[in-house]
Amino acid sequence: MNEFQRVLITGIGIVSPLGLDVPSTWQRLVEGKSGIDYITAFDSTGFDTQIAGEVKGFDPEDYLDRKEARRMDRFAQLAAVAAQEACRRAQLDPRSGDPYRVGVIIGSGIGGIITLSQQQEVLSQRGPKRVSPFLIPMMLADMASAQVSMVTGAMGANYCLVSSCSSGADALGQGWEMVRRGQEDIVLAGGSEAPVSPIAVAGFNSMRALSRFNESPQEASRPFDIQRDGFVMSEGAAVLVLESESSAQRRGVLPLAELRGYGATSDAHHLTEPGPTGQSAARAMLLALESSRLDPSHVDYVNAHGTSTPLNDRQETKAIKLALGEEAHRIPISSTKSMTGHLLGAGGALEAAICVQALLNEALPPTINLRERDPECDLDYTPNQARHQQVRVAMSNSFGFGGHNSVLVFTHSDCPTP
Repeated sequence: MNEFQRVLITGIGIVSPLGLDVPSTWQRLVEGKSGIDYITAFDSTGFDTQIAGEVKGFDPEDYLDRKEARRMDRFAQLAAVAAQEACRRAQLDPRSGDPYRVGVIIGSGIGGIITLSQQQEVLSQRGPKRVSPFLIPMMLADMASAQVSMVTGAMGANYCLVSSCSSGADALGQGWEMVRRGQEDIVLAGGSEAPVSPIAVAGFNSMRALSRFNESPQEASRPFDIQRDGFVMSEGAAVLVLESESSAQRRGVLPLAELRGYGATSDAHHLTEPGPTGQSAARAMLLALESSRLDPSHVDYVNAHGTSTPLNDRQETKAIKLALGEEAHRIPISSTKSMTGHLLGAGGALEAAICVQALLNEALPPTINLRERDPECDLDYTPNQARHQQVRVAMSNSFGFGGHNSVLVFTHSDCPTP
């Protein structure tokens, strides 16, 4: 008898460069639309990169108390709004039950970098006495999870998980562990990031990590294409309601999908470069399948990390082949970062939500801008057009600076356990 609870997904919320909620984001994804454009958050004159995936038309005061919204960094605002949508979809009000059985884990790679950089300017130009008293509670990376807790009334375990670009995926993985072992009935898990600021763009430019294809922003993110030259930085948030099967039944809510497995490893190789053999990333995929009690023959879709950097895309392709063997050439793969850009610590959470949508809608988002394939990237990346087909099992890869490898496996809620 299985001693662990099944972990169901009963709600999702998204704020992204493609839309302010799940329906608008998903619609633009399957249409193959890009959310990348010229930076408007600051004057990017003189920067090597002048493009980003910004959340357009977002006014936090449309969703949050005006006074409280002004005391949140943008990354916390985005998380709070995504969590509200997820709770609505799940018909969940933590205050109506036992709020101590509802936890929150929101990952973020950078946290409140906008507030920190703005207040550093205040310090430099106006002196220490003019620095905002809200600097510290706005910049801390755990403030997205704290604000989600306060907005929703969730009073269980509440913390931030930081593992670079794997943060959102690891938050979901840890939430899965908490629910399956009975520590919490429900966990609001996901990621949030708002890094579009001068210091972040300048820093990533110094590493030569960002695309410099400023001539045509919507074509700049080109995963697996021979002409790719770096990732496009983006902002946004995604939150999923992870709930035990017994809790969902008690509340009478229908699940959207099941989070079936999670695997994580470390390359132990380099601060920014992926491991050269792909073996560690492959091991994370196999661990996720093993914990799902599935094997490569069950996988119908892989949402790749697919950053559009030369090294990542080659190494991820290698890792997928190592993990999935002969099945690797059968399974359709896509990098939705071609449309959303890279949300850094929120990327894994957004792509998890996209996997749930793929399961629900039997549709695979494309990898746009894939015009001339890199010969070393020779798998089926669903180029340029969405594909409509049944999806029962979806895998999502997230890899981060520092050698973090995190993989999630999702299934239809009625998919039998082998």
